[in-house]
Amino acid sequence: MFIDSHCHLDFPEYQSRLPEVLANMVTAKVTHALCVSVDLPDFPNVLKLAQEHPHLYASVGVHPDYEDTPEPTVDFLVSAAKDPKIIAIGETGLDYYRMGDRNYESMEWQRDRFRTHIRAALASKKPLIIHTRSASDDTLRILKEEGADQIGGVMHCFTESLEVARAAIDLGFYISFSGIVTFKSARELQETCKAIPLDRMLIETDSPYLAPIPYRGKTNEPAWVSKVGEFIANLRGESLDLVGAQTSKNFFECFQIDRSIL
Repeated sequence: MFIDSHCHLDFPEYQSRLPEVLANMVTAKVTHALCVSVDLPDFPNVLKLAQEHPHLYASVGVHPDYEDTPEPTVDFLVSAAKDPKIIAIGETGLDYYRMGDRNYESMEWQRDRFRTHIRAALASKKPLIIHTRSASDDTLRILKEEGADQIGGVMHCFTESLEVARAAIDLGFYISFSGIVTFKSARELQETCKAIPLDRMLIETDSPYLAPIPYRGKTNEPAWVSKVGEFIANLRGESLDLVGAQTSKNFFECFQIDRSIL
């Protein structure tokens, strides 16, 4: 079995075909998926999906790359996280990729928002979903400064170096690989994937983005996380059953889900 640890099933791409997408998960032996929040106006839709489908979970948070959107507060995030279907805070983190001509100081709003999420995660005792792009040094620094090692979480859609991965693991985080790892251009990431202990690894789609080979360029969906698992099994020389079972076990452990009540 497989679990998609990061997707966005509330996005418009799925409004007319959600039953088909959920059925495809069953066919591909994808048993669960985590629907991740990116802003507060759309959060009710994310939560509604999780509440209506036993095998779906949700997070609450505001993406670091969303500028013109309501800012979360620690109190709001903690209150929302009390719902039993909310299993994580995020996605949150830092994204300097689109900083462009703006100076470093102009991105302080991102760093402030990131700290808000970490403080909410610690208060709610829910793990973090971390997005980091072109900002790994600051991401790790702020995680350390705010004591995020006390709660941990996942480095989602990981594309950084092995050094960054090991530093995140040392802070109690899992490393999640998306369809990017299947791309021919992702040689360095593939080497990182081979070096990461399997018991610290998750797999994801980040649907509707980043469809894995052989679906690259199409609208991604949770069923295709099985293709990420297959690629990683072949890359590492491990059985598909092992990769599927261990990454699923890791998911339940990372997000503190009691498997006995599933």
